[in-house]
Amino acid sequence: QVPLVESGGGLVQPGGSLKLSCVASRLPWSDFTMGWFRQPPGKEREIVGFISWGGTAYYKESVKGRFTISRDAARSTVYLQLDSVNVEDTAVYFCAAGGPGSSWWHDEYEYWGQGTQVTVSS
Repeated sequence: QVPLVESGGGLVQPGGSLKLSCVASRLPWSDFTMGWFRQPPGKEREIVGFISWGGTAYYKESVKGRFTISRDAARSTVYLQLDSVNVEDTAVYFCAAGGPGSSWWHDEYEYWGQGTQVTVSS
């Protein structure tokens, strides 16, 4: 099983920032689309966005302009920068890896991390 290891979650105040990391050291890095998903309390898992192997990022409408996905091939790491967070961003955040054609749907992703909790509260 290919491990994806997330880190960087925690408690953040409304309007604050947080940066999540996902290390995928055993993946053939250049072949994968990397997605970020989240699962708010009591709700279904939803996509936040994804970044293609070519480096183009796409975002769920509600996070556009606030969240940024990037990847560092040398470190086999994908990042999710969360800015201007609000209480609706509280969730467990997961990174996932899928084939080059993966995009918006969680079924397209083959490998998943264990998740990291982000709590937005004053």
